[in-house]
Order: sequence, then structure tokens, then C-alpha cells
Amino acid sequence: MNISRVTHADESLLVAMNALIPQLSSSAGPLTLEQLEAVVSAQSNIFLIATIDDVIVGTLTLATFPILTGLRAWIEDVIVDEAARGKGVGVALTEAALAHAASIGATTVDLTSRPTRVAANALYRKVGFEQRETNVFRLKLD
Repeated sequence: MNISRVTHADESLLVAMNALIPQLSSSAGPLTLEQLEAVVSAQSNIFLIATIDDVIVGTLTLATFPILTGLRAWIEDVIVDEAARGKGVGVALTEAALAHAASIGATTVDLTSRPTRVAANALYRKVGFEQRETNVFRLKLD
């Protein structure tokens, strides 16, 4: 398995991401090349992919941002292809993101995961995340 950072989108990456996204969200539509390029090229994002035998089997986005109390990081859109689950892909992606966050001086790394994602929640605990007592609020902007 290989974990690498992607900084430029192309058609083959777009095809792979559009195959993975439905495994994370049933409500997200397919990406355009322009949307994917905006994610992978954003200075605040670290866009990682996992490959096995040159096939993309997973992805993770690490978003970083400075705030008054330090540099923070947030893990988003962790997707491991169903066929590759149980092979350490999620752990490898998460550990690579954590190493990058530490290397740039982030003081914390946060993420959210639905309670129904039992395997994902176990993975996050395995790599050291602790569940926090907090309220997460969301306002959907149209």
C-alpha cells in the first residue's frame, strides 16, 4: 500500500473519487473536475490517497487553519473502498494525516464520525482519538 499527497486533479482521479464518494454519502452528487481541483489544490488542504497495486482504494482530506489559539487541523471525507476494508488503509491514511498535522505544528486534530460507522469509530480510537463531550451544531446554508 502507498499513501501519497495529491496536489493536482486529473480525469483518472476524478473517476476514482466519484466511485468512492457514494460509499461515504448517499446524498453527495458526483464531482466535477473543477470541484475536485479546488479541493486538492487548496493551500489549507492536504489531500491524501491510498493505492494498492496502483489502484486508488482510499482517500482522506486534512484541512488546516490558523485560529487565535493555534493551528488546528480537521480530518474530513475518509473513504476506504469496500473491497479494501480490513487491510489497514484507514489507519495508514489517518496516521499519515496526523504525521503531517504534527509536522506543521497543529495543536489538535478533530474529526466527526456518525455513531453508525462502528468500524470507523473503532479505527479512530485505535490511532488515539478520544471521543469528546460536545455538541456539534450545523446550519445548512442554501
